[in-house]
Amino acid sequence: MAELAANTPILVGVAAVQQKMDDYKSAREASALMEQALRDAATDAGSAELLTQADEIMVPRSLWGYSDPGRLVADALGADSATTLLAEFGILQQSLLTRAAARIEAGEARVVLVTGGEAKYRSLCAEKAGDKAVETAQTDVEPDITLRPEDEMWSPVESAAGLGMPVGYYAILDSALRHKQGLSVDEHRDQMAEMYSQMSELGAANPDGWSDQAVPAEHIRDHSAANRMLAFPYTKLHNSQWNVDQAAGLILCSVGVAESLGIARSKWIFPRAFTESNFMSVVASRKDLGASEGFRIAGNVAMELAGVDFNDIRLCELYSCFPYAVRVQLQEFGMTSQHNVSVTGGMTFGGGPLNNFVFQATVKMAQLLREDPAEVGLVTTVSGMLTKQACALWSATPGADGWACADVTEQVSRESGVCELVADYAGSGLVAGYTVLYQGLDPWRAVAVFDLSDGSRTVAYSEEPEMLAHMMAQECCGERYQIEGGTFH
Repeated sequence: MAELAANTPILVGVAAVQQKMDDYKSAREASALMEQALRDAATDAGSAELLTQADEIMVPRSLWGYSDPGRLVADALGADSATTLLAEFGILQQSLLTRAAARIEAGEARVVLVTGGEAKYRSLCAEKAGDKAVETAQTDVEPDITLRPEDEMWSPVESAAGLGMPVGYYAILDSALRHKQGLSVDEHRDQMAEMYSQMSELGAANPDGWSDQAVPAEHIRDHSAANRMLAFPYTKLHNSQWNVDQAAGLILCSVGVAESLGIARSKWIFPRAFTESNFMSVVASRKDLGASEGFRIAGNVAMELAGVDFNDIRLCELYSCFPYAVRVQLQEFGMTSQHNVSVTGGMTFGGGPLNNFVFQATVKMAQLLREDPAEVGLVTTVSGMLTKQACALWSATPGADGWACADVTEQVSRESGVCELVADYAGSGLVAGYTVLYQGLDPWRAVAVFDLSDGSRTVAYSEEPEMLAHMMAQECCGERYQIEGGTFH
């Protein structure tokens, strides 16, 4: 390995932690899992000093109630001089890794700890027992730095039609992509089921994966009491599994620090190219619901910066909160539908702790790259309803031109078509994307995004049983309906 600048950022310690304990009283809370993940990451690097030398500890917001989880972790680790950062919902997980590498390269930090975790399974077990899992009370401590998104991720026009949980938004986007690709409803369902069945096999083989069973495609595809439909055509097994107790720990430092601490070079993983788009638009306003300009541009720029082609990359973890996210990435990156999409089992089977999965995936990617230094690994990130996008390329060998990063937000903003959303529309409209939402085991409401004659958009719903059946039996994108009072027929 050629001589490297002392301020070159590298990833030197990684660890994933999970607990599967039905005894919620004995199970550890989320902050303890994060602490353990970082301790294990330091052990992985071979240097406990990394923890006490930390300049900053970064944590993305999750479902716990801590006001400054980074301070809880810092106190537990003895990182007394570390500043703490909390990234609120709507901030890309990749943004934390980019910030860490940039601060190290600029000489503003020598060691940065990045962690995230969830203990939702622990809470779920407590709820089933009629109890509540106790966590450390922390409400009056503020982090040194808080990152917040600049805009909203949904519109009142969407909410008025019944859209709330992400699954409905993603199902609408996927219907538009299906229509764009010329797939029938059944072909679309078959392809998604097969892709997720393959991911279930990866999850079962992953020691850090939450699920330990491979699931047949037909079980994933079809609505049943054991796997109910959430938003047609998405069943529960198309959905990110967030009822997990998982955490990840990542330790980044400079080459100079790694050398001074005697960290073996076989542990070093190099960031090659990071790209991200923070342009925000609500789902129904996107002119092409079956496209992602953000991933197209972020992917192309990442390939240019690193001098690689995504089609040549074997180790990939494409963000997989729902099938649409994976499918649109394959489209925008120019990958075939047969390309490897995961090394973990994805967010359904590997486990998707809210706002932390990218760190879990990066741990696995680093481990695989150490085993095969000739490879380059791709890990992608999504925030919101595919609102923001990011790509990260890593390798066990440094790039010829070092690490490069690019914020492509402005380019994505210029190239993204956005329609005006209108409420209280009366007239006809063409379906641009749609889904049927379920309540329990029964279909409840069809929700559709409509293209209007003046180029604007609206969102409306129908609860007519005949309409629900029709919209699940055949392709309805491109069909025209009458809209009035927020409903369509």
